[in-house]
Amino acid sequence: MTRHRRKIIIDTDPGQDDAFALLLALASPEDLEVLGICAVAGNVPLDWTTRNTRIICELAGKPNTKVFAGCAAPLKRKLVTAEHVHGKTGLDGPVMVEPTMDLQDQHAVDFLIETLRREASGSVTLCPLGPLTNIATAFVQAPDIIGRVQEIVLMGGAYFEVGNITPAAEFNIYVDPEAAEIVFKSGVPLVVMPLDVTHKVLTTRARVEAFRALGSQVGRVAAEWADFFERFDMAKYGSEGAPLHDPCVIAYLLQPDLFTGRHINVEIETQSELTLGMTVADWWGVTNRPANALFMGSVNADGFFDLLTERLGRLS
Repeated sequence: MTRHRRKIIIDTDPGQDDAFALLLALASPEDLEVLGICAVAGNVPLDWTTRNTRIICELAGKPNTKVFAGCAAPLKRKLVTAEHVHGKTGLDGPVMVEPTMDLQDQHAVDFLIETLRREASGSVTLCPLGPLTNIATAFVQAPDIIGRVQEIVLMGGAYFEVGNITPAAEFNIYVDPEAAEIVFKSGVPLVVMPLDVTHKVLTTRARVEAFRALGSQVGRVAAEWADFFERFDMAKYGSEGAPLHDPCVIAYLLQPDLFTGRHINVEIETQSELTLGMTVADWWGVTNRPANALFMGSVNADGFFDLLTERLGRLS
């Protein structure tokens, strides 16, 4: 029996943890057909995220991957970035060679719309790893595509862990809460990887050394990204390492049984100054609002790192 390859579009703002997610997807062609990668402003401005996306594709040995530049700013707000976590380039740590592969001429939003209209309805999964600006813009411009999306598996939000950019909000949702509201109210089946899960997949010394022990350029660069990335979180949380947020999305597509969650209602706060961007997750079912998301609560961290390390090892 041949395995069914899932068609995906990744929407991303790299970021070291985004880089791990992209490498994991590009290392898994028998499971995932990456139709294209859309860059969005988020962790760093758009010029950096388009550069970083192409650097990662070349590192993976996949220079023919189609990369599209998307929205440079949130729908209604000024861009908030996270250089304090990821460094000036977004991929600080190892020295990276400038990319030589081309950026596609088409805007990411146009690519999303065109692809969802072209591919069979219900056959394309969207994988947002950053702010939801590109996805929301496509949904507003072309509402006919909303019902054609198979599923959205995204990294964003939090409930028990609450926030990482403000006391109440996770970064990806906070940067563009209006976009997040559009996506969460779209009716598309949602799978959400919140901080509650991502803070359980930490880059311990042993896990980082396992990347380095692969003996490849990918393994070395991955270890150096983890070394850089984890300094901020270890200082902030007193944790043993840094959370690899974004690869949870790709790991779920490859091995969904690594994760457990609940099908619940999740609303996005867009009005409050105090809790702007909060994902109000009805984990305990205290409202009568209909469930709109499979909101993950726990993860098999060892299984996650086994999968990630094994797949990175395929990229020589």
